Amino acid sequence: MSIASIVVADSDTATAMGSGDVPVLATPRLLALAEAAAVAAITPGLDPGLTSVGTSAALEHKRPSPVGAEVEVEAELTEVDGRRLVFRFIARQKPPAGSPGDPAGSPGDGDGDGDTVVGAGTMERVLVDREHFVSRARRQATGAGG
Repeated sequence: MSIASIVVADSDTATAMGSGDVPVLATPRLLALAEAAAVAAITPGLDPGLTSVGTSAALEHKRPSPVGAEVEVEAELTEVDGRRLVFRFIARQKPPAGSPGDPAGSPGDGDGDGDTVVGAGTMERVLVDREHFVSRARRQATGAGG
C-alpha cells in the first residue's frame, strides 16, 4: 500500500482545472492523486528501466473537499496478471485539527477513524519498458509509425 496526499489549493479546484465552476477539489485532480499513490506503491519493486502506464480507471467522487482541506489517497495493488496491474484506492479527507472529527473528538462519516471518505475506485496500469515506450510514442507523434 502507498499513500499520496495534498492540501487542496486553488490550483487543485474544479474551477482552476476547467472541470466545473466550484472551488472544491476537482475530480481529475483526485484521480491524479490516486495515480500517484498507485505508482508509489510499485515503484520501489520495479526492475531498472521499467515503469507503469495507466490504461483505465473507475472513480466515484462522493464528497467535496474545499480549499485548505487535507486529502490523502491510499492505493493497494490487488491483482497482477502478467504486465497488467490492478489497484484499489480510497480517498479520505482528514479532519481539521481540533475539530469534532479529529482523533480526540468524535468520528467522521465513513470509516470510524475521524476521516471522511471522499472517493474510491479502481485503476489498471501496465508495466512497460520506459525507453521503448517513450521512443514509440515519439515515432507515432511524428508519423514515423510504430
